[in-house]
Amino acid sequence: MERISSRQNPVVKRFREVARGESREWMLLDGAHLIEEALNSGVRIDVAAFGHGLAEGLLAPLAALAARAGTTTIAVTDQVLAALSPVRQPSGVVAIAERRPVTIDEVLARKPPMVLMLSQVQDPGNVGAIIRAAEACGGTGLVTGQGSADPFGWKALRGAMGSSFRLPVAAGHPLADAVGHARAAGLRVFATAARDGTPLARCDLRGPSAILFGGEGPGLPQDLLEASDERLTIPMRPPVESLNVAIAAALILYESSRQRAK
Repeated sequence: MERISSRQNPVVKRFREVARGESREWMLLDGAHLIEEALNSGVRIDVAAFGHGLAEGLLAPLAALAARAGTTTIAVTDQVLAALSPVRQPSGVVAIAERRPVTIDEVLARKPPMVLMLSQVQDPGNVGAIIRAAEACGGTGLVTGQGSADPFGWKALRGAMGSSFRLPVAAGHPLADAVGHARAAGLRVFATAARDGTPLARCDLRGPSAILFGGEGPGLPQDLLEASDERLTIPMRPPVESLNVAIAAALILYESSRQRAK
């Protein structure tokens, strides 16, 4: 295993560029759990950097798994690891993995479809949590619109805890086009609204469905509300008037899963 002790090594610059989202071909994975999930899901990892001692110690099985998958493994000092990792307290291993583009057609391909579409969801933690909830509750794919956080940024990937490697996620698409594709494929399009929509329990989510979610604060723009087939509202007891978008998505996904299990 190659050992690196200088922060001036070119590999440091590459990790930093990927962490800043400057590459559409690569994504940064931080943490042993996320890297193991990626390897077990068939994601190609180009290079993995382990803190000195960890490659031969606690993380030796992960280093061996990565090496068997063809990953270049390197050992780095704590100072270099801090430069490679974007988190304040590095977990001991960070990697660069291949990012494969996903099309709208791939998102719509799984049957029966339950697709989520995110408009202006800017918090990467929320995007990651929604992807995790989608996989857990039978969602079949996700589309993020322009202006939403990158679902393959390192913060969103940490929030999704590996679900991003298994659930088809199309990033940065105009949602008006995505809605058109969904409708052409026979999906009913629901738009979430804070009030005046069909109460969640009365929405029929058993059929092919696409659900639109608006960003933190403003909600869905008017054009997407008008493009939907039906508006959906989660009833809330006063004085609560709104929910975090990730929580709202989880509740709707759970209700969809419950209905489809009957």
